[in-house]
Amino acid sequence: MKKEEVFSAYKEYILPTYTKVPVIFTKGKGSRLWDIQNKEYLDFFPGWGVGNLGHCHPKVISAVRDQIGKLIFIPNNYYHLPQAKLAKEIAYWTYPSKVFFCNSGAEANEGAIKLSRKFGKGRYEIITFENSFHGRTLAALAATGQKKYQNGFEPLPEGFKTVKFNDIEAVKNAVSDKTVAIMLELIQGEGGINVASKEFVSGLKKICEEKNLLLIVDEVQTGIGRTGKLFCYQHYGIIPDIMTLAKALGGGLPIGMMIVKKEISDTLGPGMHASTFGGGPVICRAALAVLKAIQEEKLLSNTQKMGDYLFTKLMELKNKYPLIKEVRGMGLMFGIELSVEGKSIVEKCFERGLLINCTHDKVLRVMPALNTTKKEIDKAIWVLENVISNS
Repeated sequence: MKKEEVFSAYKEYILPTYTKVPVIFTKGKGSRLWDIQNKEYLDFFPGWGVGNLGHCHPKVISAVRDQIGKLIFIPNNYYHLPQAKLAKEIAYWTYPSKVFFCNSGAEANEGAIKLSRKFGKGRYEIITFENSFHGRTLAALAATGQKKYQNGFEPLPEGFKTVKFNDIEAVKNAVSDKTVAIMLELIQGEGGINVASKEFVSGLKKICEEKNLLLIVDEVQTGIGRTGKLFCYQHYGIIPDIMTLAKALGGGLPIGMMIVKKEISDTLGPGMHASTFGGGPVICRAALAVLKAIQEEKLLSNTQKMGDYLFTKLMELKNKYPLIKEVRGMGLMFGIELSVEGKSIVEKCFERGLLINCTHDKVLRVMPALNTTKKEIDKAIWVLENVISNS
């Protein structure tokens, strides 16, 4: 198909639920993408955090090719090797736990909500936070602390209280005899790269222990090495009761996972929850390859080193250009808050072959692959400075 034929097909046959960028990508490798006209782009926001290994990592490709010739699908009332291996691997890198496999972050969060209500035995309220984002399905949307995503879809499921982020007193005031859980992202992605303080998270854990509440940590975007540790909660000295994963775990293929602490893992029994395609053989092999690549290629160490380097470069821009108000984040997950709207900056970077993102109107998001290099960071900073200096 020619370029205009592709655009026409989308307009004619696909629901317009995304704001489309006028580009057709045909190939990717590492942190680079090529469009239909063979123009090269540097991808510093790969798939909202899906591309922690960049595009088409060879270990993922090899694992998928091998598995797809053996067994593509088997329903979850049977056993298969890749699922068993992946569950064991996740428990090894986290804490004594059992997992539920699904296909997305929203599904994983829906599972966490259902498990919490079952655990509560009549308690059903979950405390969430302003500027949070937990997914587009109705319960996950109700948990999301951003009205702009909820407008037009009322009535939403009840049972969620949204309070100010990083405000422990607001949480204490929200707890009632109906409360069963507290749900948060340790770094709010869609909310503008807002980082939870260690004191706040410690306070949440204490409240949960005192009130017999579950602490649900949504690591859909922060998980799988993004913050310099395999999971973001490891920076905080806590263990969540439930952790949700998706995005980067599949290396580009769809997977979601709910990880449940062993002590409460019998809350859901046979028939209480399910996912037809969750944890299929091909996707589990891909996820195992992702974890293997992170370990063998020392990508956590690279994330820490390149994260420090990128932060230094971004701070140099902040000190040079007054329109940058703040740089915040962790590992290779950064938000650049501006005093102006960031849409035009994202568009001009795109024109120059750099892919970044803007959220909350004024926060640029930069999240390169964990295997990014100084050379790639220097190029991205060069483009970004060129754009900002002319804004």
